[in-house]
Amino acid sequence: MENNFKIILILHIAAGFSAFVAAPVAMAVKKGGKNHRLYGKIFFWCMTIVTLTAFVMSVLHPNIFLFAVSGFSYYMVASGYRWIFRKRVSSIKDVAPLDWVLLLLAAAFNLFLFGLGVYLLMKNVSNPFAYITIVFGIIGISFVIRDLKSFISPPREKHAWLLHHMGSMVGGYIATVSAFSAVNFNFLPAIIQWLWPTIIGVPLLAIWIGNYKKKFKSGKKAEEIAEVRI
Repeated sequence: MENNFKIILILHIAAGFSAFVAAPVAMAVKKGGKNHRLYGKIFFWCMTIVTLTAFVMSVLHPNIFLFAVSGFSYYMVASGYRWIFRKRVSSIKDVAPLDWVLLLLAAAFNLFLFGLGVYLLMKNVSNPFAYITIVFGIIGISFVIRDLKSFISPPREKHAWLLHHMGSMVGGYIATVSAFSAVNFNFLPAIIQWLWPTIIGVPLLAIWIGNYKKKFKSGKKAEEIAEVRI
């Protein structure tokens, strides 16, 4: 079993490193262009491997925190990817069953993550993982609520899907950086190891999306800002 665990761990690390490198390339190149789609897909599929291997490892070496955080991280990436396919959704009837399945699983994972944080906090107020799980749980639940609202009442703005795609994919990358930091930045306190990417990344993401919103308000169409192709 240990040999199997090591093989899975190597695959997990390789996929995680590939995702860590691919995402910045996808963000840097022209949105919707050939390279953006290529590196975006590499990031998505590598994160899929990262999540599946994390699930297996969390069972082989029981780690409920790893299990829950993996589900939290993956939903953001999966949601960001699925927004590309939902850009023409006009009513709740158009939402694919796959999107509902992902949403329900994400709701379960994030509610569990939040509950785990509260439980750990009640046992030990000084436990840093209690605060980490609560923060991640709240963030995950907010993504679930946002997507649920978009299922029930799809946004009318033609460019809304692009902003949601950006927000979710970058959110997934922030989670990737958090995991990288937790493994490698042992010189930092645990709570900082996990949360500094969120503290820095979320405001930067807000600024980035804000710039796109300004471009749309100035009259530019999504097609002028990005090639907007699947």
